[in-house]
Amino acid sequence: MNWTTLVIGASPNPARYSYLAVMQLQKHGYPVIALGQHEGTIGNIRIQTSWPEHIAVHTVSLYLHPRHQHLYRDKLLQLHPVRVIFNPGTENPELEAVLQQAGISVIEACTLVLLSTHQFETAGLNNK
Repeated sequence: MNWTTLVIGASPNPARYSYLAVMQLQKHGYPVIALGQHEGTIGNIRIQTSWPEHIAVHTVSLYLHPRHQHLYRDKLLQLHPVRVIFNPGTENPELEAVLQQAGISVIEACTLVLLSTHQFETAGLNNK
């Protein structure tokens, strides 16, 4: 199965949770695409500053404040990942409902916790 994960809100700052998530996803063997406002790298992953085109993504891990998420709503619907993880602080009931209506699984959880507790491959998927 293709477990490619798109991290939206990726930061080159090692103190940010998005940075740690990209590092841990990579450490656990998951292909990662990092999307952020600022160019840089996380490990050997280059942070992209424009929406990646022609990609197949299984999971989107959001590290983006809800007031900025509307910029990605249509792109997320078009991308149609299997699930979107709303990390702490990113919860957005309106966007979550839109994604669920489109058949995308939504989970409010911490990507880092899911990885460390070996639940990343099962959380929020409901047998998808």
